Amino acid sequence: MIAYFECFSGISGDMVLGSLVDAGVSPERLKKELSRLPVRGYEVNVRKVKRSGFRATRVDVVLKPKAGGQKPKARTWKDIEQIIKGSTLSTDIRNKGLDIFKRLFEAEAKVHGSKYNLVHLHELGAVDCIVDIFGTLIGLDVLGIDTVFSSTINLGGGEIATEHGILPVPAPATVELLSGVPVYSSDVSFELTTPTGAVLISSIAEDFGPLPDMRISKTGAGAGSRDFKGRSNVLRLFLGYAADERTRNTGRGTGREHEVVVIETNIDDMNPQVYEYVMDKLFGKGALDVFLTQIIMKKGRPGIKLTVLCSEEKKDGLTDIIFQETTSIGLRYYRAERKTLRREIRPVDTKFGKINVKVSRLGKNKDKTSFEYGDCKKIAKKFNVPLLEVLKIISS
Repeated sequence: MIAYFECFSGISGDMVLGSLVDAGVSPERLKKELSRLPVRGYEVNVRKVKRSGFRATRVDVVLKPKAGGQKPKARTWKDIEQIIKGSTLSTDIRNKGLDIFKRLFEAEAKVHGSKYNLVHLHELGAVDCIVDIFGTLIGLDVLGIDTVFSSTINLGGGEIATEHGILPVPAPATVELLSGVPVYSSDVSFELTTPTGAVLISSIAEDFGPLPDMRISKTGAGAGSRDFKGRSNVLRLFLGYAADERTRNTGRGTGREHEVVVIETNIDDMNPQVYEYVMDKLFGKGALDVFLTQIIMKKGRPGIKLTVLCSEEKKDGLTDIIFQETTSIGLRYYRAERKTLRREIRPVDTKFGKINVKVSRLGKNKDKTSFEYGDCKKIAKKFNVPLLEVLKIISS
């Protein structure tokens, strides 16, 4: 599924969350998943509002008062890293969150002439960022979003008051985070795009420009904090499928059919230890699947066929990786139809604690389930139990 963010009134973390909730992520599900982060002392408030006469969803993160009037503390990169690594969120979401926060700290450090591990976020900003960033990643996962696109981004104008004094819009960190991204400034004297919004959209969006060719299935509107006269201060979200992608309910469960590109190359002269590294890089750049097949090549030479499945827009980048990281001097690719079941990740309780389970939808009351291998491996190491025993116990 495709997500397209229309940033005609800028983008901020709370606007992204509002658009995702408006598009179908239940507030209860969002709060439940966020509780898997070891962060307490805040509330997520969701309400319907109007912006310039149009309905939208507003999401606010509110810090609870500290006992005894304690002064809120700042959070460093090390603090944030410990929070993320101490969560029970999926490995994929944790890693994406770490990458996004690292970019945010690096941008703040660059504009202040410091090092990323020395700068800090004040507590409200830190909790806001954690909820906004991980709420976004959770929401995209819940909605089954595969690819994100964005419009050109409106930065706003005027000035903003910071702890370092008055600064022009956009803030320096916002500029740093949006390097290479198409932006513009309207006549609104207000900060429309925040550093959190900037780091989110520049991290998750594959490309920026007009609305792509797609079949729209849902929309959402996330409200900004202010209601401007003559401008609807919302972030619109379009959900749907590429023009060549289709969904079909066969009566036996909901499946997703779409076209993929299959890239193949035969290799017989490379150190096999390199394949693991190559596969990691391919997955990291958006490959849908990567696998190896043993083959016999000409003159009886044993070889390996490297196969990569990807979307059309990922093809060129992945072929570049294959040429750069392997001994291949030629490859082939073709298009194929692919059908997948809808899926989601759910936490379940076991004797070892919570473990993530992948649930694939076959239809009403007909699901396929499988435990996340990475979680099982961690449990085996933590409790010093054979991995096969862990798999046997949780599957029984």
